[in-house]
Amino acid sequence: MVKRAAMLSVSLFFSYSSSSHLLFLSKTLTKRTCFSSLSTMSINLNAHAFAGNPIRSKTPKAHDPLSPSSAFQSLKTHLLQNPETTSLPPPPMSPLFKVLPFRKGRPLASSSITGNNDDDVPIWHLGWISLPDCKNFLGKCGVDLTEDSLVYLGSKVEDDVVYWAVDVSGESRLVPELGDKQFCFVELRTLMVATDWSDSIAMGELAIAGHARALLEWHNLSRFCGHCGEKTIPKEAGRRKQCSNESCKKRIYPRVDPVVIMLVIDRENDRALLGRQSRFVPRMWSCLAGFIEPGESLEEAVRRETYEEAGIEVGEVVYHSSQPWPVGPSSIPCQLMVGFFAYAKSLEINVDKEELEDAQWHSREVVRKALAVAEYKKAQKTTAAKVDQMCKGVEKGRSLSADFNVESGELTPMFFPGPFAIAHHLISTWANQGVPTDGVEASSKQPSSSISNL
Repeated sequence: MVKRAAMLSVSLFFSYSSSSHLLFLSKTLTKRTCFSSLSTMSINLNAHAFAGNPIRSKTPKAHDPLSPSSAFQSLKTHLLQNPETTSLPPPPMSPLFKVLPFRKGRPLASSSITGNNDDDVPIWHLGWISLPDCKNFLGKCGVDLTEDSLVYLGSKVEDDVVYWAVDVSGESRLVPELGDKQFCFVELRTLMVATDWSDSIAMGELAIAGHARALLEWHNLSRFCGHCGEKTIPKEAGRRKQCSNESCKKRIYPRVDPVVIMLVIDRENDRALLGRQSRFVPRMWSCLAGFIEPGESLEEAVRRETYEEAGIEVGEVVYHSSQPWPVGPSSIPCQLMVGFFAYAKSLEINVDKEELEDAQWHSREVVRKALAVAEYKKAQKTTAAKVDQMCKGVEKGRSLSADFNVESGELTPMFFPGPFAIAHHLISTWANQGVPTDGVEASSKQPSSSISNL
């Protein structure tokens, strides 16, 4: 195993002779090569969970019928049509409108099993309903569906479809109505774990749900202007809001909260610093993380958070990848996780108990073994079955941590967040550095660190 030599440690042990300078440069180049290989791997990681949304890759031009402005005008026309009070035929439904209802941050979902075998795993789907059906469901609850209650999500040109989201949290009577059709409002985190990360269609649906939840939660948080206190009104098909006060008219845009998440590595590149929070399930460890403060660079945030949480000083900071994270509390609608490798200048840990329950150095061998034995696929299948039961009206409780056992049934001494989290890929990229791929059998036990293969 080639070890990374830190520049600072080299400068402590070698004099300033010409030969020492050559050795210093050699070790520096070795370190840079290591950084480069990790960064090059991460450049191709473009399909983290909640990224790669298939309906918003490009925003259509304003004159395009699928654009937010054109679709919004068409939406208003359709909503104004009342078949009970007019004899006129409804306008042609082009483009087609599909609506995704949410209740208390939970998207509507359904589940199906495609095969006939007993071991076939259910697949969840977003519960899209047509605009007329959505209007009909809400009408039965005594609620008029208005254009301002719908939020534009995106479109698919090839299908001539525009997608919308609507928050129906206040309509409890919808739950049994939709339940009769085997739809269910499911926590986004549950859907995240239930998603087969090798299924690009399922990953795309998860990204759509994450984007929709982030927008709807932001709308709930921004009902009043932070400048004058007056009510806000949706604009641009719900993609922004504006103060209703004529003397204010402040524009308000969706909120994104950037968070740095880092795998801290020792000078020799042999150990990684992992932490535990009190809210974690038993035996789970993960990377350190923290919000960026105003006037702070990403690298500065990595160094500050590492020192505040674990008392470790960090030198070199190397970017890995980023991931939208819309499954935090409703007060933080969408975090953007920005991942880094951070190289420690000190080793003595001093845990801030208000931030972490514990933090420890773990060797590459121990981390690699934990990755190899943790049954992430089993957890995904179990959760997919749980979603299927929920949609059918039967839910069985189960501890998620029980699904990370080794095949013998013994408890895994430690495990990490699954492939749906950027923390997993930071950890696995480092742990498997220089390890050749063993083929299909190996990838089934330990998901590849290359997210493009998810």
